[in-house]
Amino acid sequence: MQTNLAEWIKDTPAGKEADAILRMCVHCGFCTATCPTYQLLGDELDGPRGRIYLMKQMLEGNVVTKKTQLHLDRCLTCRSCETTCPSGVRYGRLVDIGRAVVEEKVGRGPWEGFKRRFLNWSLTSGTPFATAVAVGRAMRPLLPSTLKRKLAPRVAPGTWPAFEPSRHARRMLVLQGCVQPSLLPRIDAATARVLDRIGIALERAPGSGCCGAVSHHLDFHDDALAFVKRNIDAWWPEVEQGAEAIVVTASGCGVMVKDYGHLLRDDPAYADKAAKISALARDVSEVIAAEWERIRPLLPAADAPPKIAFHSPCTLQHGLKIKGGVERLLADLGYALTPVADAHLCCGSAGTYSILQPELSEQLKTNKLAALTAGAPAVIASANVGCITHLQGGTDLPVRHWIELLDERLAATDRH
Repeated sequence: MQTNLAEWIKDTPAGKEADAILRMCVHCGFCTATCPTYQLLGDELDGPRGRIYLMKQMLEGNVVTKKTQLHLDRCLTCRSCETTCPSGVRYGRLVDIGRAVVEEKVGRGPWEGFKRRFLNWSLTSGTPFATAVAVGRAMRPLLPSTLKRKLAPRVAPGTWPAFEPSRHARRMLVLQGCVQPSLLPRIDAATARVLDRIGIALERAPGSGCCGAVSHHLDFHDDALAFVKRNIDAWWPEVEQGAEAIVVTASGCGVMVKDYGHLLRDDPAYADKAAKISALARDVSEVIAAEWERIRPLLPAADAPPKIAFHSPCTLQHGLKIKGGVERLLADLGYALTPVADAHLCCGSAGTYSILQPELSEQLKTNKLAALTAGAPAVIASANVGCITHLQGGTDLPVRHWIELLDERLAATDRH
């Protein structure tokens, strides 16, 4: 694609990156076939190719309108188009740049601006969100059915095994995140127990927290970079003391941490550290796969566990490019995996998308649950807290993180 970017952006780091990405696009349209919003709306401007044209026009100096903002807002940033693209267009990076420009040129109305500021504050601040979840659970009988399902623990809160770091020569750090510790604390606890069994201590670094993804995708980029730097500062002393990896149990956060090196590439104080942190970041499935030959002998003999449907989050298969890995681990555990049609399509969670674009999100969730339940599974498994709670809001089937299932299978060895 030929480009002629406007003077106000062409020589900036964002402009140079956008120009390189735009020039890779050959207009083939393969991306539209796997774009969830194009599938729903049938509008070229609600598919990657159309959005790329809108961003190109904007970056070349054309008037930016609310219409451009609407079509970029509707994008899930699922990056399914990147998996499909034969030219390797880095659409996710381009849409981040495009949204930042639209935010500057067009802005938001008072209500929309407040809503986004409130989401940015409430979801990333820790205590306010934890308080809201606690109040919600206390008032659960009064809540709508969707929220009841999201807030209903599958085991009684008092019986959740706490996160207990162990002492081993091998050490890994865990990203604590912002919403997961309140919504699903058992995920990190299960991960710690699994790794403890093979002699790896999973530790939390004081001062670490939100990965910054929520702020980044809401276009509060300064806030996002503050979270990024805070995590690097918290993790760096542990890395210097031999921590092998930074384990991320939410694939959405994993994509963000993997991007730390890119986000701080021009920061002389953080560039090298950020690149190292990104290189050390591992989705929990990568860690378990690397240690699988040590875990496998600890498993009990297969006793016909239930059928399971696996929802691979977009951030896992399209963002981190990890496809089929969790499914292989679950099959090795003895689970019968049911087929899932259109497994590449988004469930509609996508960070804050389910709040900001509720109608599209609900349609995507309905379609995804229909595909997941078609094989009559007893359990739905996934790999990202947002997907898990979003899907749980639409079904009475238990929706679990797959690491919990591995933890339970290992615990069965103790009972025998």
